[in-house]
Amino acid sequence: MRIARLLAVCWWFQLKQMTKAGLFVFTSIIEPLIFATLAYYLFKAGHRPGTLLYAALSAGLMGIWTSTLFGSGGAINFQRWQGVLEPLVASPPPYALILFPQTLAAASIGLYSLASTLLWGRVIFGIPLHFAHPVAFVISIVVTIVSLGVLGLVMGASFILYREANALSNMLEFPVWIVTGVIVPLSLLPGWIHPLSWILAPTWGYRAIHNAALGGNPWPGIGIALGLAAVYFFIGQAVVGAFERRARERATLSLV
Repeated sequence: MRIARLLAVCWWFQLKQMTKAGLFVFTSIIEPLIFATLAYYLFKAGHRPGTLLYAALSAGLMGIWTSTLFGSGGAINFQRWQGVLEPLVASPPPYALILFPQTLAAASIGLYSLASTLLWGRVIFGIPLHFAHPVAFVISIVVTIVSLGVLGLVMGASFILYREANALSNMLEFPVWIVTGVIVPLSLLPGWIHPLSWILAPTWGYRAIHNAALGGNPWPGIGIALGLAAVYFFIGQAVVGAFERRARERATLSLV
């Protein structure tokens, strides 16, 4: 019960803090609308109106990954700048249980991206919002958010030991969009990329969302995304613990 309360409080606090940051407002709302507008005209020029909902969904999913990437990448650095990293690490709960709700909040901010692009497409471009499996659509979104939050835990762990790792936030955005099939279907990519996409939970979460919205079986994607999220969580706990010990030994925890 105490762990659940800790996770909920940390998640809610981080969520409120991030919604007041201009960077996350831009990456979660403004940027996805730009992507959605460009995608709409590209698909319209290609005379493929049946894929307009796919374009709107993809633009929203791009925003979810961007929010997760920058949120998980900056969580530990923000704590360093605010001078609270050392007290949090020294507190009784394992630091992984403090970092995870923060990365989950970053992924949750991405819901603004999905909601804004769908609403933008409906109001501005008249895209019909008819989902083949509404219940599965909601479940797949929740599962994708959770899996991205856990993946953010694994990535954020590196920031404990390596402060320059925030460069990854700029480097990983576009490649993951491609590898997970958000920009183009995986069937159009070279075969050697497919195994890499299979070990990424966002690939299966995005596939489940598209299948639930456009027609198809979303449940395999939901199940695989959940399984990978569980694997990520155990890896994240181990990595956070190992990096935390290394930072203590090298006395680099508080260095900026």
